Amino acid sequence: MNAAVDSDDAEFEYAVEQLRAAAFRSELQVREIPAPERIAPRSIAFAAGVIQGSTHPSEEGDSPYGAGRLILMHDPASIEEWGAPFRIVCFAQAPLEMEIGIDPFIADVAWSWLVDALESREAAYGYASGTATKTLSTGFGTLEEQGDAAQIEIRASWTPLDSEFAAHAEAWGELLCLLAGLPHHEGVASLGSRRARRNGHGA
Repeated sequence: MNAAVDSDDAEFEYAVEQLRAAAFRSELQVREIPAPERIAPRSIAFAAGVIQGSTHPSEEGDSPYGAGRLILMHDPASIEEWGAPFRIVCFAQAPLEMEIGIDPFIADVAWSWLVDALESREAAYGYASGTATKTLSTGFGTLEEQGDAAQIEIRASWTPLDSEFAAHAEAWGELLCLLAGLPHHEGVASLGSRRARRNGHGA
């Protein structure tokens, strides 16, 4: 029994080391935060916010340009449900320009970026699930000056089927950058470049 516990602890600590060594883009500020309690016997969490100019994320990782959370859970008793002893849960959101926000395919594109980011890093995964939600809002009364606004949000979870945990975290970071309109390092169009092409300013 103790040997099994020690083995589980070692497995989790290896995953933690991998996550802490992940290489994120310079446009992101990523920090470790307290993991939610009682979600799994072992867990670790990170918050990320998009840096733009002199604006840096808050202590909680929040940024007006895009922010997210990632939690890695470890529970060998959940293998039947998860397919493996680990499960990743992530959240990423960013504001949109209104003409992008009304695009009926934006949610589909945003979800495809998560899948592409995982696959391009050869991060083996399974049991993926989640939602991609776009919201449109209009301010009234004392909020009237805010005008119209749009936002995209992804909540997702999946099971890592390998030990390359850094690749999974880096895929989450890439997704957040793309949602915020930053260009993909490998040439995949961001939301901003999609808008430019529609307006005839890009290839």
